Amino acid sequence: MLTLAVNEYAGARFVVNVIRDRCKECELCITICPVKILVKGQDANRFGYRPPVVTEPDKCIGCRLCEYVCPEFAIYVTKGGRS
Repeated sequence: MLTLAVNEYAGARFVVNVIRDRCKECELCITICPVKILVKGQDANRFGYRPPVVTEPDKCIGCRLCEYVCPEFAIYVTKGGRS
């Protein structure tokens, strides 16, 4: 059974999910984020790449640009529990 490590960053209304082992450190998500909440992470995944981390989850506006631009489908945004 394959299990994927997913980092979840819960914001006010949205959750940014990063599937660590899919990330290839292209930084497209970091570049395109309009509120600049994604930064390069310090910890490498099992392939040696450093997936992004969310610095301020409450500022996520749910635009999903990070999700759309990721060629590896390593990041996705879901609705959170708070409004």
